[in-house]
Amino acid sequence: MSIPCDILVFGGTGDLALHKLLPALYHLHRERRLHSDVRIIALARSLHERKAYQALAERHCRAQVAKADFTEEAWAEFAQRLEYLSIDASQSGDFGRLAKLLGKNEERVRVYYLATAPNLFEDIASHLNIAGLAGPKTRIVLEKPIGHSLESAQAINAAIGAVFDEHRVFRIDHYLGKETVQNLMALRFANVLFEPVWRAAHIDHVQISVCETLGVENRGGYYDHSGAMRDMIQNHLLQLLCLVAMEAPVRFDAESVRNEKVKVLEALIPISGQDVRDKTVRGQYSAGKIGGQDVPAYYFEKNVDNDSDTETFVAVQAEIGNWRWAGVPFYLRTGKRLAKKTSEILIQFKSVPHQLFGEGDANSLLIRLQPEERISLRLMAKNPGKGMRLEPVELDLNLAAAFSKQRRWDAYERLLLDVIEGDSTLFMRRDEVEAAWQWIDPIIKGWQQHYQRPRPYPAGSNGPEQLQHLLERHGREWME
Repeated sequence: MSIPCDILVFGGTGDLALHKLLPALYHLHRERRLHSDVRIIALARSLHERKAYQALAERHCRAQVAKADFTEEAWAEFAQRLEYLSIDASQSGDFGRLAKLLGKNEERVRVYYLATAPNLFEDIASHLNIAGLAGPKTRIVLEKPIGHSLESAQAINAAIGAVFDEHRVFRIDHYLGKETVQNLMALRFANVLFEPVWRAAHIDHVQISVCETLGVENRGGYYDHSGAMRDMIQNHLLQLLCLVAMEAPVRFDAESVRNEKVKVLEALIPISGQDVRDKTVRGQYSAGKIGGQDVPAYYFEKNVDNDSDTETFVAVQAEIGNWRWAGVPFYLRTGKRLAKKTSEILIQFKSVPHQLFGEGDANSLLIRLQPEERISLRLMAKNPGKGMRLEPVELDLNLAAAFSKQRRWDAYERLLLDVIEGDSTLFMRRDEVEAAWQWIDPIIKGWQQHYQRPRPYPAGSNGPEQLQHLLERHGREWME
């Protein structure tokens, strides 16, 4: 059970709060993971009475939580924790009313979750400080993106750091809360089998793919100023790359783990100038079909400019300049309106040095994060019958089936509990965020300098045609 605390959610009427945070907190409550003295206070500009907000929250939680897990009794108990206060986060004066609601107890742990647009981060931190609400027991949670460039990220980090010590800042990337992502660390560092071959001498390349069938939905206004590079590569995919490539930390604690991730980011070989054309593919979806349904082109989406050159697809060939990974390409790709929804990491091993039995496939390790969580090792085996005819077979670990008696935690459940308990192992440190932007910024600048417009690809496809060339020129191919 966690400690007594107040959890305050700025942006309490937004999609993140209603679709992710409140359902996660409901699950933690239902499973008795929250202390009886935990208050949840939603904050937003909308005018709601407490009962009206509780009804709004219940409607969304019913839609997000499995029917078997949603009971009237559990919800009635949870609703007693749930309060609402209408404030304008950009107005310092409104924080006086918040201070009155919370009281002056500086010994009480308070978690401020900023589920708002990033342009409010600095204001909220400053207003909390002015109102005397940023005492030594308070913690602040920042949703990505942290800025839109290195300069803006540094400005946000400086403003937050002026109010909150680094150990009280939790920069969240929900991918790090997924079971399979954490199993990646267990796979590498708890099994002696893989460590000897987890290096350039044995691995040909790595593919990290996060593909979506959805479009921008109701995020058009934000996404059109962000794009796939800032929205996905800078955080989610680079975090996955770090977990694949990092050295074993001295111990499993926040500073040791994050030290190793920063080393990977700092070792990424810069991509700039002409290299941007050769090592990146930028795309934007055009009209097509997904699941038999017609899908409009990106520039017809709500709140998107009709002449937008924002990318909805990015592929990058990244390389890490260190002893373990020198010469091994890491292919990152992400996009919207693609043929299927999947998040996966492929470790492609090199072929055996001598084909004793004729042609055969190289071994590979597939770590799938979604739609199902599983780890598959592809090996060569003899086909029954006369002669040595080999075929690839898979050793398949279905994590959901292996732990079928336990409910699979949502990433936000784990991460929220970590914030309450003050464990920042699965969160990004300030220098980690800035090192990621240090690598991303020259790519975006290169696109602008060479006026590299996004290549069109039909909705429901696997991306632009140029995607295949990124691997084919080196004799490789994407796993589809």
